[in-house]
Formats: sequence, C-alpha cells, structure tokens
Amino acid sequence: MPVTGRRMPPAAGPERAAPPAEHPAGWRALVPGLVRPMARTVPWRAIGAGSAVGLLLAVSPRLTQTPDAWFTVQVLRAATVAFAVGLAFLLDDPARHTIAAVPVRRAVRHTLRLALVAPVAALWWTAALLLVPPSVRPPAAGMTLEAATAAALALAGAACAVRCSYSARPGQAVAGGLIAAAVVAPLLWPERRPLFVVPGDERWAAAHDRWAVLLVAAVAVWIACAPEPLRRRAWRPSPGRAGRPSGERP
Repeated sequence: MPVTGRRMPPAAGPERAAPPAEHPAGWRALVPGLVRPMARTVPWRAIGAGSAVGLLLAVSPRLTQTPDAWFTVQVLRAATVAFAVGLAFLLDDPARHTIAAVPVRRAVRHTLRLALVAPVAALWWTAALLLVPPSVRPPAAGMTLEAATAAALALAGAACAVRCSYSARPGQAVAGGLIAAAVVAPLLWPERRPLFVVPGDERWAAAHDRWAVLLVAAVAVWIACAPEPLRRRAWRPSPGRAGRPSGERP
C-alpha cells in the first residue's frame, strides 16, 4: 500500500491525561488516601505510654502537702522527656523497605505522621500544664518552648536514624539516647550559659533564648533528613543480611 505521507488522526481519548505518579500532582492526590493506613502504622502504644508516664509525673506536685516551685519545674521537664521518648518511635515502620518505591515521598510520609500526632501532643501538653497546681505553675510560654524543643530533638533523632541506617525500627535506640542526654545534659552543660533554670531566676530569659536556638537546630535536622538520598541502589540480599538492602541508603 503506497505511503501518502498523510498523518493519521490521533486516537480518541481524554483531553487531559492524568498526571503520572512521579509528578507532584500525582502524589498529592494520593495523600488523602494515605491518612487512614498511615494512622494505623503510627506507634500509638509507645506514644500513649510516654504520655501516661508524663501525666503521672505532672500530677505528682498535687500529691505533696506543700508544692515546691523548683520541684514542679523539674517534674514538668521530666514529663516532657517522657513524652519525647514516646515520640522517638514515631518513624518506626516495619514496612519501611517495602514502601521505599511508592510515589509518595518520604518527607510527605513523615510529615503526615507528625500531623496525625500533633493534636495529641497539644492536648497532652495542655493537660500536663493544667495538672500542675496554679500556685506553683511555671510560665507557660517558657515551659512550652522547652517541651517543643524536647519533642523536636526526639523527632530529629528519629529522622536522622532513618536517613543514616537500615533499621525499620530505630525508635528504641533514639529513645535510649534521648534519656541518656536528659540525664547527662544538666550535669555537663556549662554553668556560664545555663539552660536549666527556674522561674524567678534573672537568667530565665537568656536560657530560653538558648532553648529557641536548640529548637531551630532540631527542626533544621528534621528537614535535612526528611528527603530520600539522591543515589539509590538495587536490593541485593546477601548472606546474613536477608531482607535488608545491600547498598541502598534509606
């Protein structure tokens, strides 16, 4: 049959094709459908345990006959550490390597997990402050900054562990490091630039400027560790490392 050079008309189809999965509009369309399955993978038991321990610590000043302001501040700080230890498990995901190839980016998945837990954290901190006797309740703004910093440090540690290791459940190691830091930091922090001060101390404002710097640094680490690495390698199970990628960075 001779070729006439005439172009064939395009096949009938929709005027606008759906965006591919790798296109930003593709994964954005998938996010609403991820809310329910993502909520099921959040380690609510670990977060709930940390919340319960924190509330028990926060209510302890009410159990004393004469609540002390210094004791109350330390108890609230211990409560924030307890809750932060629960948050250290937020990025634990047994299916981490299975979903490595899904079109939704890791940063989106991590942010979605955080968005699911954020209302719980806000309610927990409000309850913790209200459980403290009003007569010895420390300034809410300063203590909220400390609590936010502790939570951000836990999340930054979890994100860094996911970025730099193959473990699908790094929360236990991050929680242990957080507890060790909470114990050691008050002992080793330089006295000329105090961080752990009590209300009424003239160094309260300066100390919370340092808390703000720590918060910004923790958020920066979270953001830096959220994306996937640019270089990927194929999955090659090797002897003694079954179920683990041979060279792929998480």
